Amino acid sequence: MRAYLSIIKLRFAVQLQYRAAAAAGFFTQLFFGLVRVMVFHAFYLSTTVMQPMSLEQTVTYTWLVQVTLRMLPWNGDGEVLNLIRSGNMAYEMCRPINIYFSWYSRLIALRIVPLFLTGLPLFIIVLLLPSNYGATLPASVLSGVAFVISMTGALLLGCAISNIIAISALWTVAGDGVQRLLPALVMIFSGSIIPLAFFPEWAQPALKYLPFSGLVDIPFRFYLNAFPPDQIYPLLVLQLSWTGIFIGLGLWLLSSATKRVVVQGG
Repeated sequence: MRAYLSIIKLRFAVQLQYRAAAAAGFFTQLFFGLVRVMVFHAFYLSTTVMQPMSLEQTVTYTWLVQVTLRMLPWNGDGEVLNLIRSGNMAYEMCRPINIYFSWYSRLIALRIVPLFLTGLPLFIIVLLLPSNYGATLPASVLSGVAFVISMTGALLLGCAISNIIAISALWTVAGDGVQRLLPALVMIFSGSIIPLAFFPEWAQPALKYLPFSGLVDIPFRFYLNAFPPDQIYPLLVLQLSWTGIFIGLGLWLLSSATKRVVVQGG
């Protein structure tokens, strides 16, 4: 365990060096967040039908997506993918630690650092924006606590999904196919583009139990108090169950691949 904590600490320190990229990401996410908020404003102004979420809730939801965007498994670890393509995977196989959890630890740091460098400053700014254009605070203290717990589950689940992207490169020529397909599924079915509450009623039961809902929809509904705080236990179990499934799948794929891997060159 100490080795994996050291990896997280080291990767955390490395990622903190990219402050210019974090500043660029801040303004980019602020801009696109404002664009999405204006789109939802136009939607609510043009409809007379009762919507599943109020405008204030939808705007807050939109900003939460922008704040936590880099935590989503929309890409794999670029350095790990380069290790596989270049053949330096051989060095990874010589290390006296589990390869899967070594990569998993790297991903945890890769997802957390942007939240501190970009997400938290953005969250503070959007709290100061005018009503119906900025975010609101959690409905209650318990809702906020449930949100933080659920976001921790989302982080663990997202890293497990991201590891699948990296491991798939061991089974394909370049790994680009999975790296493009899986993030598209994540962005749509997690609710990061359109909240899952706006999807058709007949699709709601299936969407709720897909792994992707645990990345965005479940934590954000706790924040908005759409889910009462006492629902944290069954929904956290759902998140952790999918996390365990993806970790198990990743371990099996990696174990099978490393038995067949051939490193060219010398």
